[in-house]
Amino acid sequence: MSTNYTGVTNNITQRITEHYLNRGNAKSFAGKYHCYNLLYYEVFQYVEDAIRREKQIKGYSRKKKMELIKTVNPELKFINSEIFDVWPPKDPQLRS
Repeated sequence: MSTNYTGVTNNITQRITEHYLNRGNAKSFAGKYHCYNLLYYEVFQYVEDAIRREKQIKGYSRKKKMELIKTVNPELKFINSEIFDVWPPKDPQLRS
């Protein structure tokens, strides 16, 4: 069974890269469950709105989350390559 990760960031490419580099790291949720393939995202102007939406989505059932994702990604394709020039990232770096 796969695991969905919901989070907020101000730099989606950096955050996905961090999840990718931490894959297999049992100390982090995303690392433990290899959550680095993007299926869906929303963009907000204000961080408060993004946090409110994150909490709302986290309260959804798995079924409702999948229905939301399928509204824009009915085939559940990984869309990392749509926001990265190259996937997986070449010479990725973590924030210091």
